[in-house]
Amino acid sequence: MMGAVANGTVDAGGKVIGVIPRFLVEREMAHEKVQTLEVVQTMHERKARMDELGDATITLPGGAGTLEEFFEMYTWGQIGLHQKPLGLINTNNYFDDLMAMFDKMISEEFLEERYMNQLFIGEDLESLVAQFENFKPLPVRTYKDLQKGHRS
Repeated sequence: MMGAVANGTVDAGGKVIGVIPRFLVEREMAHEKVQTLEVVQTMHERKARMDELGDATITLPGGAGTLEEFFEMYTWGQIGLHQKPLGLINTNNYFDDLMAMFDKMISEEFLEERYMNQLFIGEDLESLVAQFENFKPLPVRTYKDLQKGHRS
């Protein structure tokens, strides 16, 4: 999927910056159409660098790796490592079950509902980006907040 998005972007005249760990380059998995390719040592460095480069994180339907990257960015926002909006492009209702899981986490008090304010859902890129204009970063929780009974 990432290759298809990169190809579409390049073919439409857009600029793509790729970030890839060295071990994937060594497996000849680097994308050849990407105008700028940054090679890092680890997957963690890749995610950190992508966070540095972007103003938001947008997640398309994908597999376990996609969800892992989404949740890392989600939790980074939750703990204040970034203050950027997150978006899910909900093509064919792909993320409906994930949204139901968020509802369950909230109802069972494993997640404060306020952390959903960093997450936006749209059927396409245009609707998602329009929603980002309403994003207001969440205040970062402190240890004193935890002492007052605030949950995660």
